Amino acid sequence: MEKSKVYFSKEITPEKVVEIYKMLNKNLTGNVAVKVHSGEKGNQNYLRPLFMKPIIEYVKGTVVECNTAYDGQRDTTEKHIKLMEEHEWSKYYNVDIMDAKEDLELSIPNGIILKKNYVGKNIENYDSMLVLSHFKGHPMGGYGGALKQLSIGVASSRGKRYIHCCGKEGSYEDMFKQDQEKFLESMADAASSVVNYFKDNIVYINVMCNMSVDCDCCAVAEDPCMKDIGILASTDPVAIDQACIDLVKSSADPGRDHLLERIDSRHGTHTIDAAEKLGIGSKEYELITID
Repeated sequence: MEKSKVYFSKEITPEKVVEIYKMLNKNLTGNVAVKVHSGEKGNQNYLRPLFMKPIIEYVKGTVVECNTAYDGQRDTTEKHIKLMEEHEWSKYYNVDIMDAKEDLELSIPNGIILKKNYVGKNIENYDSMLVLSHFKGHPMGGYGGALKQLSIGVASSRGKRYIHCCGKEGSYEDMFKQDQEKFLESMADAASSVVNYFKDNIVYINVMCNMSVDCDCCAVAEDPCMKDIGILASTDPVAIDQACIDLVKSSADPGRDHLLERIDSRHGTHTIDAAEKLGIGSKEYELITID
């Protein structure tokens, strides 16, 4: 079986994002959804809109997001739209809060934990998706990359709670009381539903910069703990996240231990294992470095 190709560049520039995307020889067609993380109000580490500008313009995409399931400045459509304006996403792009009005149920017949997932209903307006992920740590998932963007990121507010509650219609408090491995498997299940929805019309780019142990969803986040590593691109969400984990592990940066402790203490790579089990990608990859 041929290994998944993951392209890698140490150079982190807007132009390099376009270049590495082109290396995939995979043109996203039709209406392209560009999934980004809008960044919680107060967060200092999220990827800024101008950094994304060349690639979003190149694919002629619409920036998409979904509301959160916790208190903050993105838990309602009204507040989320305002934040998208404050963070200048709306200044440069068409922005779509996909669960602004309602959500859409996606079936997961082979799910490990979940048998369905709730995503923003406006996903129906798109033919393909570019998943732009900021690779970093995460308070609950251990790390955030392509698989988290596919799962928690594309899920509606209701869907986020459903994933966190491992397939139950739980309360806000219930989201933090679940078995950790079941939660991670639920994320993998949800990610698989989005992959299967778009089939082959999806591409992943992970940017390894501003790597804090905290997510961009944290209003108060730790500053980055290690130096930037680079940009990766693939058509395989499992391979690209595994490659990021391996690059952190192989780094000589003294701050990598702090990030790895966050990942390991939350069993973060179990999401990768579960996603591979679901057949949406492979941990066996070929890392292709470009100048």
